[in-house]
Amino acid sequence: IQTAINGGKTVLGIELGSTRIKAVLLDENNQTIAAGEHGWENSYVDGVWTYSLEEVWEGVQSSYKNMAEDVKTKYDLELTKIGAIGFSAMMHGYLSFDQADDLLVPFRTWRNNFTEKACEQLMEVFEYPIPQRWSIAHLYQAILNDEEHVSEVDYMTTLAGYVHWKLSGEKVLGVGDASGMFPIDIETASYNQRMLEQFDDLVADKNFSWKLEDILPKTLVAGEAAGILTAEGAKLLDPSGKLQAGSLMCPPEGDAGTGMVATNSVAARTGNVSAGTSIFAMVVLEKDLKEVHPELDLVTTPTGKLVAMAHSNNCASNLDSWVNLFKEVTASLGFEVDMTTLYKTLYNKALEGDKDCGGLLAYGYLSGEHITHFEEGRPLFARTSDSNFNLANFMRVNLQSALGAMKIGMDILIKEEGVKLDKMLGHGGLFKTKGVAQRLMAAAVNAPVAVMETAGEGGAWGIALLASYCLNKEDDQPLEAFLNENIFADQNESIIEPDAEDVEGFEIFMERYKN
Repeated sequence: IQTAINGGKTVLGIELGSTRIKAVLLDENNQTIAAGEHGWENSYVDGVWTYSLEEVWEGVQSSYKNMAEDVKTKYDLELTKIGAIGFSAMMHGYLSFDQADDLLVPFRTWRNNFTEKACEQLMEVFEYPIPQRWSIAHLYQAILNDEEHVSEVDYMTTLAGYVHWKLSGEKVLGVGDASGMFPIDIETASYNQRMLEQFDDLVADKNFSWKLEDILPKTLVAGEAAGILTAEGAKLLDPSGKLQAGSLMCPPEGDAGTGMVATNSVAARTGNVSAGTSIFAMVVLEKDLKEVHPELDLVTTPTGKLVAMAHSNNCASNLDSWVNLFKEVTASLGFEVDMTTLYKTLYNKALEGDKDCGGLLAYGYLSGEHITHFEEGRPLFARTSDSNFNLANFMRVNLQSALGAMKIGMDILIKEEGVKLDKMLGHGGLFKTKGVAQRLMAAAVNAPVAVMETAGEGGAWGIALLASYCLNKEDDQPLEAFLNENIFADQNESIIEPDAEDVEGFEIFMERYKN
């Protein structure tokens, strides 16, 4: 480890998630040797879910500083050189800049659901699903709204693309993240040229000075070099001045792509589900879908393979609020219970509940939900007078409803499109309590669900692995081979097969959820 740190052989991954920014440092054997994180929350300002750019840099610098301090504490070494660095972040949204590189309007995150009109028109023109979160939907909605700033747009990117640009000077984006901005041609691993031209024709009467392709970042696939950390970038990442410039930068990726890498789900017929503030399930496809489904996104792996994604804006946030309420109850009674014990106890209690949740109903919509056509969030818990209302069913209904909107999309994929799924890999905060969300997820998708020992590492580890691949891959070594041979060869995983009664109960619950 000392040789790796002193010799600049380490790789760093930083991911900007919805509620925390995490930095993970790996040695030359791809083992985690240090980590740091920074908590943050989005703000709802003037009807827009957003983070300020000041918060972005405060969080990136804080997570890096905490990771560097972890190195100092564990090894009594200063971190001055890093072999390769990768950045990842929540996908989609709208970050647009003018020619002076100034942000034109506050960052509009994936959580905003006010682009329905734009999506409807774009889907009709492209004959391709365009979700409300996508950058192109935000841009076109701004055009439909006659927002003055649109004529000044010189560059638009994602959050990961923005951070990478400021640290390297390169206006590039990993193809997986780019696939959440605009549709990708999987033959070229770049933007679909037919659709680019269709969009330009659609807005031709506006006489903008720009063409769409000119304001989008260049796409790169995993393993391609995406620039180096500049002197200005090093100072921005580490204001202490200890970090040297020159680190190789891998293509910035979205949290969907890093989730695929972190769970070794980049090959056909594999899938993974990331469950935290939001939830998204992804399956790598063997062929195109037969129909256009607004409930499903079509994105790509970091190498450009087609992926179907069922994405729900809401997952664990409302559930966390209920757990915090129970924490307040126990504290009011004079008992001190740590949060890990409380989560474990309450989650496991859910497994004692009725398979169909005893007639209870819940919607954890803190924000809008596109799959079920809610523009704004309205959390709800309801029950009939003859329902079986107890703690076990209360916890189970809130856990199953956290998967509900996502399951609607997955049902379309599996039941209507006939997509084959050998195994789902689960990761993210919902899976930290062993066996609970994993069992319910297996019931939701009616397929085996595996959780690896690294499930809690998440996207920061995934983007660190992509940085390692960029730095250490052998000539012409595919990403799948690199992961299988270098990362997951000795990985332990627990697998839960779907239980027939759980599956039947979940289906009964879903009839109530959908109606």
